[in-house]
Amino acid sequence: MSDDPNVILGQLQAAFEEFKSANDEKLAAKSDDALTNQKIERINSDISDLQEALDKHAKAAAAAAVNGGRSVRDAEYTEAFSAHMKKGDIQANLQKGVDSEGGYLAPIEWDRTITDALIEVSPWRSLATVQTISGNSFKKLFNLRGTASGWVGETAARPETATATFGELTYATGELYANPAATQQMLDDAEVNLEAWLAGEVNTEFAFQEGVAFTSGDGANKPNGILTYVTGGANAAAHPMGAIEAVTTASAGAVDEDDIMSLIYELPTAFTAGAGFVMNRNSMEVVRKLKDNDGQYLWQPSMQAGQPAMLAGYGVTEIPAMPDIATGNEPILFGNFALSYLIVDRTGTRVLRDPFTNKPFVQFYTTKRVGGGLLNPEPVKALTVG
Repeated sequence: MSDDPNVILGQLQAAFEEFKSANDEKLAAKSDDALTNQKIERINSDISDLQEALDKHAKAAAAAAVNGGRSVRDAEYTEAFSAHMKKGDIQANLQKGVDSEGGYLAPIEWDRTITDALIEVSPWRSLATVQTISGNSFKKLFNLRGTASGWVGETAARPETATATFGELTYATGELYANPAATQQMLDDAEVNLEAWLAGEVNTEFAFQEGVAFTSGDGANKPNGILTYVTGGANAAAHPMGAIEAVTTASAGAVDEDDIMSLIYELPTAFTAGAGFVMNRNSMEVVRKLKDNDGQYLWQPSMQAGQPAMLAGYGVTEIPAMPDIATGNEPILFGNFALSYLIVDRTGTRVLRDPFTNKPFVQFYTTKRVGGGLLNPEPVKALTVG
């Protein structure tokens, strides 16, 4: 596959045209031919691969734009930190990063590199609101409304009216860790770009764990996943403003075009700007076949590099941790996720150099404290399979 996003875009659009032709042929024949089905599924899979590759380019560009320039804020500390990672030397100017466990705060450039890499591979970070905190948790107040008013004459009395009430929700953090290793000889002999290497080793594992936790985490030393706040979920009563409302599919165990449209129109108009769908790859392959009443496909692939695929005019993001289409599951969410879900990052990534546990490897025990939870249930709706 080409690395040029414009080439990928052309291949994607051509594949979708081939997919439509094959699927229309199947529908017209009203048959369930095995070879035709195999062809459709192969093209469908190719479309998913091409769309994923195109989305990766867009995420990389978005991540690069997050922090703009990368000027070194503390060159002396960065140099000392790198020397310690390679040789294990404890230098005086590194002591400002030491804690009681012997771990060291990664320099701001390293921490930023890991964060940027997470944005590239962790879809929720590109959708949700991310808040950096300095403590162990973040508490947010919610206006539950209730303020009353009334019409009065010029000289009429103005009695006291009802006052709004408030609720609160605490977003606690859990500790996320990775423990990559390198041989001491590799560190001694090679010109290792430790910043890039450490970020590469850490981000894949962090992103996988985050993706699951932000989707369905149970809050036990991890974030509370967005699906747990859907009506009937474990956290349905946890948010002061209530649960995420769900739309149930008309057919048992299946999703059709009417379900997609019902989900869209269930969302208040005030939140449709910036709204989009999230689902996993298997669900994407199902909804890609849906048509409206005029015989037009609801799905459209990216029309230009940097833009997502569209479903009924709204962007689609693949979240691998979302459940499949099956009875009782919520395989699709629709809404404005920047207004719906909050990710909290505890400032700083810590790294502990461990040359003793697994000789001849040097392990780099890396930790980051992350939390998450529902920000507002109103700007998002869930589709529950009946």
